[in-house]
Amino acid sequence: MRTIAAFILPLIIVLIPLYGILKKVAVYEVFVDGAKEGFTIAVRIIPYLVAILFAIGMFRESGAMEFFMMALSPILGFVGFPVELVPMAIFRPLTGSGSVGVLAEMIATYGEDSLVVKMAGTMFGSTETTFYVIAVYFGAIGVRRVKYAVQTGLIADLAGIITSVIVVNILFG
Repeated sequence: MRTIAAFILPLIIVLIPLYGILKKVAVYEVFVDGAKEGFTIAVRIIPYLVAILFAIGMFRESGAMEFFMMALSPILGFVGFPVELVPMAIFRPLTGSGSVGVLAEMIATYGEDSLVVKMAGTMFGSTETTFYVIAVYFGAIGVRRVKYAVQTGLIADLAGIITSVIVVNILFG
């Protein structure tokens, strides 16, 4: 299996240009045009990224996260949802790097083999950065009507969050 895996990426790198040449496509020119377009899109999405990161930083540094966790603690405890997962449940739909930071912080605090970290890791893998995707990708192509995309993404995130806690409890709890 390792031998096959070692050849997959080089094979793809060779086969795609070969396929383009066989189809009489100016492969290098098309690649350069795509790179130019990618750079233009990257410049256009910078304001959206800055806005998301700023909002997350403000929420965390203001103490609102701790207040929110304290307020939800009785309800979450009643339904069996660890309050320690609230930061992951909040940050994961917003940003990938922010949720990686939350996960790293949880690993440092609770240990990599703790139940709550297993839940957070499962949550990380089974949810999406919904608002990031909406802001960056939809913003890059100019989509303004995102109501149903946001609703669908958040419902999927909620399903992933709840299922992560249930499945990890069943397997490891």
